[in-house]
Amino acid sequence: MGNEFYKLTTGEKIFKVINYLLIIALCLSIILPFINILALSFNAGKDAERGGVYFWPRVWSLENYKEVFMSANIATAFGISLFRTVVGTISSVFLTAMAAFALKSKTMPGVKMFTLFIFFTMLFSGGIIPYYMLLKSLSLTNTIWVYVIPGLYSAWNLIIMRTFFQQIHPSLEESARIDGYNDFSIFMRIIMPLSRPVVAVIALFNAVGHWNDWFTGAFFVRSANLRPLSTLLQEMLLRAEALRDTLAQAAGTRYDMLDKIQVTGNSLKMATIIIVVTPIILIYPFIQKYFAKGVMIGSLKE
Repeated sequence: MGNEFYKLTTGEKIFKVINYLLIIALCLSIILPFINILALSFNAGKDAERGGVYFWPRVWSLENYKEVFMSANIATAFGISLFRTVVGTISSVFLTAMAAFALKSKTMPGVKMFTLFIFFTMLFSGGIIPYYMLLKSLSLTNTIWVYVIPGLYSAWNLIIMRTFFQQIHPSLEESARIDGYNDFSIFMRIIMPLSRPVVAVIALFNAVGHWNDWFTGAFFVRSANLRPLSTLLQEMLLRAEALRDTLAQAAGTRYDMLDKIQVTGNSLKMATIIIVVTPIILIYPFIQKYFAKGVMIGSLKE
C-alpha cells in the first residue's frame, strides 16, 4: 500500500483494507477451484473417487489425458475449432467494426431506425426451431460455415464498438477528409488504430465464444468430421460416463473388474476442462493491457 496508506484517515484505511480483502477473496474463489480441477485431472480417476485430492495429485496419472487424445477425430476437431476461432473472430470483429463506424455517424440517413432495429434483436429472438429452419434454408447446416457466418454480427458487440467510436474526437476525421481520405481510409488508418482496446475486448469475447461453443456442433452438424473440439469432448465425456455405469452394473460384486477402470467420468471431465481453457489462458496475457482499457468503455464522457 506504500507510505500513502498511513496518511489516510481511519475510515479510509478501513475502507481500503476491506476492499483488498474482498479482492483477495474473489481471486481465491477463482484460482483455488481451478487448481483443484488441475490436480484432479492429473490424478488417477479411481483414486480421486476416494476424496481428499484438493491442490496436489495423490496418485499421478496421465490416463485421463491419454483417454481424451486417443480419439481418432481429436486432430480434426482441434483443426475445426482453430479454424472457426481464427476466421470467425477476425471476420466478426472487422465486419462489426465497419457497421459500428457507419452507425456512429449522426448524418447518415435512417441511422436511428437501424439502431432501433439492432437493439430490438437483443430483446427478442425467433427461437431455436425457426433458427434451425433458417440455417437449413441457407444450406449452412452440416457445413463448416455454420460456425462462422451466423455469428458474424452481434448486436451487443456492435453497440459497444459504436459507443467507443463515438468517443473519438471528430476533428481527427475532419482533418483526414481535408487531406483527401475517404471513409474506408479513415476507418482503416485512424479509427481502427485508435480502437485497439475495444477491438481486443470484442476479439477476446468472440474467440472464447467460438472456442467453447459445443451447441452448434451438436445440433446443427451431423458429420463426425465437422465436430469442433468442445463438442467432441462433450460427447466423449457422455460416452465415458455411460460406459462406466454399464461396466459397473455388469461387474456386480467382481471388484477386480471395477479396479481396472482407472478413468472415471469425473476425472475425464476435469481433463477436458483443462484442455478447453488452456488456449484461452495462454492468449489472455498478450491482450491484457488492451482488455483493461476496453472494459472502461463508456465510463468517461467529454
